[in-house]
Amino acid sequence: MTLKACKREEKMDREFQKKFKFEGSISVLTQMMVDPAATEKRGGAKNLPLRRGEILDVIQFTNQEQILCRNSQRRYGYVPRAVMLPL
Repeated sequence: MTLKACKREEKMDREFQKKFKFEGSISVLTQMMVDPAATEKRGGAKNLPLRRGEILDVIQFTNQEQILCRNSQRRYGYVPRAVMLPL
């Protein structure tokens, strides 16, 4: 990993912590897959865009309806629990 890429990831992590008021270190709890039968969504202000079959890193189980996740492009956002499947 180059120095430029490392600094970009650190910047994205700081922006995530500020936007979602997340304190502490960012650690992946588990990985889950978006249901292949789910409809694809574009995302929004704090929602993560969904693609069928995509594998996401779970950062935090926020409540009974949403999970805070990170995708392969290191973008963060909320995902509905109803469309997530365990690996």
